[in-house]
Amino acid sequence: MNIRILVSILLFAPQAYAGGVDALKSFINDTRTAKSAFSQTVADQNGKLRQKSEGTLAFSRPGKFRWVYQKPYEQLIVGDGVKLWIYDADLEQVTVKKLGDALGSSPAALLAGSNEIEKYFVLKDAGTQDGMEFLEARPRDKESTFEVVHMGFAGGTLKTMVLKDSFGQTTVLKFAKLEKNPQLSSSDFKFTPPKGADVISE
Repeated sequence: MNIRILVSILLFAPQAYAGGVDALKSFINDTRTAKSAFSQTVADQNGKLRQKSEGTLAFSRPGKFRWVYQKPYEQLIVGDGVKLWIYDADLEQVTVKKLGDALGSSPAALLAGSNEIEKYFVLKDAGTQDGMEFLEARPRDKESTFEVVHMGFAGGTLKTMVLKDSFGQTTVLKFAKLEKNPQLSSSDFKFTPPKGADVISE
């Protein structure tokens, strides 16, 4: 093979192959567990900032995840594979739901769900921006509260998620120091309601 042709293949084949959908599928295949710090902003339909928060997350695929909001309000969201627990520390209130198929069409499924992502979402590449390969994910479930999710990858790592819901709000999640396949404790994905907390089942 001509050396120039070989060099061209080596240099340009990865860029031609790379894309947001490929990046997501590689991330899913290569990542059984993960943990990361994150920042989150929520803007209304007019683009006005309504909420700003930060915290940490961890997940163990499939179906187990832990989101900890630390600022400005303490809130804990745990998926144990069977149930979804939401604990609001300020209100001393716990909401518990059956996880079931609800995870499949939720944005959390794009991180902590099974490999059957395309069973629940229509995926397509969404171009390159700020050095990241983006994909667009639209839930197949018409009852989903989210209309579209955009995910940005760089260097094989998830960097950001942009979620637009049916109320016109836009939520932007930015991930920092995401660690792939760390050793996680099973206790991270278990939740026991604190003594005295109100428990609401849905």
